[in-house]
Amino acid sequence: MKGIPLRITDQISIEEWELSEQFTRASGPGGQNVNKVSTAVELRFEAERSPNLSDPVKRRLKRLAGRRWTQDGALIIFVQDTRSQARNREIARERLAALILKATEKPKRRIATKPTYGSVKRRIASKKARGEVKKLRGKVEE
Repeated sequence: MKGIPLRITDQISIEEWELSEQFTRASGPGGQNVNKVSTAVELRFEAERSPNLSDPVKRRLKRLAGRRWTQDGALIIFVQDTRSQARNREIARERLAALILKATEKPKRRIATKPTYGSVKRRIASKKARGEVKKLRGKVEE
């Protein structure tokens, strides 16, 4: 794994110096294995300092990452899905790649549309009808 850059697209590849891994003991079931082996992986990607990501991609990545984005501009992915450390490392890298790939997609610009005259009329008519139904629910006076 060391020295090989993580390829996201043809233009984007993450260098090894941008990633750091830390291993901790996972929580949950696993018997003695859970108490002895550090299988959980915390993958840290220095996204803010990455020369391979453009500013718009970094902004979208920050929005997608949410709480996983640190104040110093790093993206942290924590994986403890399997009992295998190697598999958890793979999953963490896959999740990072998927997140960056999603950030590369430009969102479509929303084009504001005006409701048609007929749809406005129908909406108002249904609101009036609903109001009439509710008005009839009042107390009956003798």
